[in-house]
Order: sequence, then structure tokens, then C-alpha cells
Amino acid sequence: MSTLAILSLLFLTAAIFGLVSSRWLKLPITIGTMLLTVITSLALMIASHRVPGIQKWAADLMQHIDFGPLILNGMLPLLLFAGAFLLDLDQLAKEKLTVSLLAVVGTAICFFAVAALMHLFTGGRLPWMECFIFGALISPTDPIAVLEMLRRVGVPPRLQAQLAGESLFNDGLGAVLFITMLEIAHGHAPTPWNVAGLLVAEAGGAIVLGIALAWLTSRLMRMHTSYVIEILFTVSLALGGYVLADLLDLSAPLEAVVAGIALRCFHRRRLEDGILHEQVDTFWSVIDEIQNCVLFVVLGLEAMAIVLDAATLRTGFGAIVAVNMVRLGAVALLLSVVRAFQPEHRSSILVLTWGGLRGGLSIALALSVPVELGRSWMLAATYVVVVFSIVLQGGSMDWILSSRQKAKSAVA
Repeated sequence: MSTLAILSLLFLTAAIFGLVSSRWLKLPITIGTMLLTVITSLALMIASHRVPGIQKWAADLMQHIDFGPLILNGMLPLLLFAGAFLLDLDQLAKEKLTVSLLAVVGTAICFFAVAALMHLFTGGRLPWMECFIFGALISPTDPIAVLEMLRRVGVPPRLQAQLAGESLFNDGLGAVLFITMLEIAHGHAPTPWNVAGLLVAEAGGAIVLGIALAWLTSRLMRMHTSYVIEILFTVSLALGGYVLADLLDLSAPLEAVVAGIALRCFHRRRLEDGILHEQVDTFWSVIDEIQNCVLFVVLGLEAMAIVLDAATLRTGFGAIVAVNMVRLGAVALLLSVVRAFQPEHRSSILVLTWGGLRGGLSIALALSVPVELGRSWMLAATYVVVVFSIVLQGGSMDWILSSRQKAKSAVA
């Protein structure tokens, strides 16, 4: 099957399932699309026992969709840049302490605690090293899933800033932890100073590069008032900056986030120069929504490439419990720290806990784990967590927010 044929099939599936979701199922398009794709994939897997040709077609399709590179080097640069570029910067500035604690301390807590719980839940069956690798890849909240959910539901602005900021900034730490665990597993044990130095070098370099490229792009955009040219420059920044950061061994996801935020800052300061915000914003909003629909179709199709037997399902359900238990404890602890410094600070433990979604980024990392280090169970467990996270957690956020509002009204 050619690349063009696969793309046509993905877009057609996203369009049809989106129509079914919105018109008949009354579900959010992305959630309904992923749910229907998962159901279709499972149905094809069952049918393949009687019709072998289906299994061959599905295997051929999944062989042509290289999920890891598709996410990490295809969709992620544009999705991260769009999410950062469209952020409410004023609200983000007000929540900088909460975002910093959730993104750094919260990710570190989740890394250690999830690893410990996975080892405990499986009765020591899973080696500690594999548990730590899994803890590293599942700890960061996924910016793609979180930002899609925030645009869809009516989360208060302060909570939007907290969830969005955390999901955009915690990928750098998660990636360093993941790489460090793989190095230790292969016999290369870096010291804490090496890990800290790697984090500072990757993060610091990415921040400097993102700001510098955003400044240069902003200067170029001021030379012309055509929104087409301005959009081309923003796309060049989103893709080119990510590629350059990757070539320089910097944190490419963090560079994309910083570049998006920095360009928005430069835009706000130069309104008199005629930068066409509305057209550029509309372009990135549309790109973001279309990519999310297609991405969720691909996520659903991954079910055909994963071994989902009784043992892996039990591990996956244990991972769901571990991830959400740790998330609840970490959020409660860190919000208490924030309130100690800012007594007037307002937030919601429930919304921040339930809104910490996992998504395609975790699956892409799981796919990069060597087979001998437990890729099979990690991929299955990650997939179960992601489906639960996107479909149930993301899908129920509307109900949680409305229930929360009704409870406040009743008290008032």
C-alpha cells in the first residue's frame, strides 16, 4: 500500500468516524473517532481468525505506519508549536509557580512512585529496571491529548493554564529520565551530576535556540503584511527549529514550545506593525484540530499491532490504577505547597488529577524500548492507559466540570 493510499484512508476514516461521533453518538469528535477506530481494530482482529486475508491487510497497513517517527518527527513539532502559540500568556504568567512544580517535581514524583507501584502490583514479577523505564515514559502528561481536551471543554482559564503549561513543559524532563533509564539498563550508569548536566544542557540550549529563532522569524514577518507569507514563516519556525534542535542534541519538543510562546510574545509587543493575528491563529487552530483527528485514528489502529492477552490487560489495568493514584497524591501535595506561598491561589485537585491525560507521546516512547527490556508489556500497558485516559478521562471532563459547578451553586 502506497503512502498516498494510507494517508487517504486515514483522512477518510477520520472524516467518517468524526461524522458518526458528532451526529449519532453525540461524542466529541476526537474521542469518538478514537473509540470507533479501537472497536473497528478489535473487530478486524477477531475476524482475522476466520478470514486470514484481513490479518495480512492489517499487518501490511501497520508495517507502513511507523508510529514512533510519525509522532516524534512528524506531528509533534506542529502540535507543540500550535499549542504553545495559542496559549493565554497572561494566565500562564499568573500560574508559573504551579506549572513549574507540576512539570518538574510532579513528573519526578510520578516517575519514582509509578515504578514502585508497578513492581508492587505485579508481585515483583517485573524487574525494577523495566518498571523505572515504564515510569519514565508514562510520567509526562501528553500535550497533544491535554490541549485537545482543554479546547473542547469549558475549563476555567486558570486551570487551563495549569494543565496546558504542565503538559507542554514536562516532556523535556520525561525524555531525559527515559534516556537515562535506557542507558543504565545497557550498563552505562551516569552519575546524578551527569543527568543534571544533560537536563540543563538540553533544556537551556533549547530555550535559547527557541527564543533566538522566534525573534528572527518575527523580524522577517514584520517586513510584509501578507498573512500567507507570515503563515509560511511560522511553519518554517515550527518545523525547522525542531529539526535544528534535534541535530544539536537539544530538547526538540521544548524548543518548539519555547519558540511558539516567544513568537506570540514578540507579536503582542508589535501590534502596530500589522502582524495579522487572526489569520495566523485560525491557520494553527485548523492544523491542530485536523492533526488531532488523524492522530487519534492512528492511535486506535495501534490496537492491531499490540498483544492484548489476559496478562498484559491485567498489567494495563494495574498501570491505570498506579498512574492515577500517584497523580492524585502528587497534585494534592504540590497544590498544598503552592497555597503555602500563595494563600489566595485557586485550583482544583480533582480537575488537575483527572485532566492529566496520557497520549501518543507515551506510546511512541514505548515503541522505542528494546524488546529485551520489556517492550511487549510496556507497549500494551501504555496503550491501555492511553485509551482509558483519552476516552474515559477526557470524555468525562465535561460531566466533572458541570457537576463541580452545580455543587458550587448549591453551596452558594
